[in-house]
Amino acid sequence: MSYSVFMKKELRYIADLIMVLVLSMASSVESSAQPDPSFTHFWMVETQYNPAAAGNSELLRGIGVYNAQFAGYRNSPKTMLISADMPLFFVGPKHGVGAYFMSDDAGFFSMKNFAVQYAHHRKLFSGTLSVGLQVDLLNETFDGSKLNMEDSGDQAFSTGSVDGSKIDASVGLAYKWRDLRVAASVRHLTAPTILLGETNEIRIKRSYYLTAGYNIRLKNPLFTIHPDVFWMFDGADSKVYIHSRLQYDNGEKMMFGGLSYSPSSSAAIIVGGRFHGVVLSYSYEAFTSGAGLGNGNHEVVVSYQTPLNLYKKGRNRHKSVRLL
Repeated sequence: MSYSVFMKKELRYIADLIMVLVLSMASSVESSAQPDPSFTHFWMVETQYNPAAAGNSELLRGIGVYNAQFAGYRNSPKTMLISADMPLFFVGPKHGVGAYFMSDDAGFFSMKNFAVQYAHHRKLFSGTLSVGLQVDLLNETFDGSKLNMEDSGDQAFSTGSVDGSKIDASVGLAYKWRDLRVAASVRHLTAPTILLGETNEIRIKRSYYLTAGYNIRLKNPLFTIHPDVFWMFDGADSKVYIHSRLQYDNGEKMMFGGLSYSPSSSAAIIVGGRFHGVVLSYSYEAFTSGAGLGNGNHEVVVSYQTPLNLYKKGRNRHKSVRLL
């Protein structure tokens, strides 16, 4: 199935045909949950889809993301992500830990995901191989009180809020060699089925991710070009981002701007920079089909990272570092 068809399906889900999905759930028909949200700033939130990225640098990193999709549509999806990760120097520089919380709301459905991560990093040939494991707590909620039904007594629809939870897992691999990075991961490894109430259930699809990136160093050392590729597949639908940005680094000053393209689906513009040690970035993703150019996705990212040196006594030194 092409991604343009996927977007049209998601749009119908947000609009009137949401009732069809609700009816199938109320009739004890197994339903599939909405796909995992994808972020235009995928290169900045790599721990969200690959646990092998946890602690893969000598930095304590924190990031917050807010994504509002299909601007102008009622009950449009909104996603929030808060994550942090760090290396564990006191047990050796080959370990990393991380955690994140993600809330994804779309219409009458809400998904919450809390995850903890562990990664092992070791030298392999002239690069670094990372292996990561993640344990998730998933919670799915359907709020029937938001339904506007002419017949409020229709027993086929839940008029209250029903939810369910399940433990899940994810795994990932990554390899970095000089300026080249490649990674692969599997989310929802157990493909869990979450019960909503006594009779309804939602099946979570297993998702597969592949990413690659490269840092191109120019003759002017203040400028670099960063091409990246992102691919996701859940067994039925897929999404691809082809991204490139130009970055300027000069001590504490850092700015970047770039473009992303999702074939047959969307194009995005991204601008950002470091301000007083905090990285701020904004993107607008416009759809080239389906929803149209004016009803795209707005995404805002706030990030902070600082070096860690747990071998030395006293406080860690805090200073801004280059965004990779």
